Amino acid sequence: MPNRTYAMEWLEFARKNLDTAQLLLEANHYEDIIGVELQQAIEKLFKAFLAYNNVKIPKEHDLVKIYYLIEKDIAPLDEDEIVLLRLATDYYKEDRYPNPHYALPTRDEIEDVFRFTNSLFDKILQEMHIDVEEIYQQRT
Repeated sequence: MPNRTYAMEWLEFARKNLDTAQLLLEANHYEDIIGVELQQAIEKLFKAFLAYNNVKIPKEHDLVKIYYLIEKDIAPLDEDEIVLLRLATDYYKEDRYPNPHYALPTRDEIEDVFRFTNSLFDKILQEMHIDVEEIYQQRT
């Protein structure tokens, strides 16, 4: 039996990260900071799906690894979307501080990941039969 209550908790946090990313994008804020919000939104979204299906939540931040835990239960992502998951994972890595191997994401890249994250949010909600308005009602 699905654990809708536990999933809703994760979804509310994911929505907050996604809303924050949108506000920062509209304010033309720093791309690396927006990237962290997007990575967190995707991670929490995937973990909401795991919670919904009563699967133990891993202490993992690699979005591709988490996706592989749920891929058999959702509509598959294409190779370009997997690339976006890898990019978003890199936004949250501990070694994202200035070093020879780190480059700031571009605005175009962040906008691509933002669009993908919104689409993924809708896809996961559909899989769980949850309307986005239910998540916003959690706030009241």
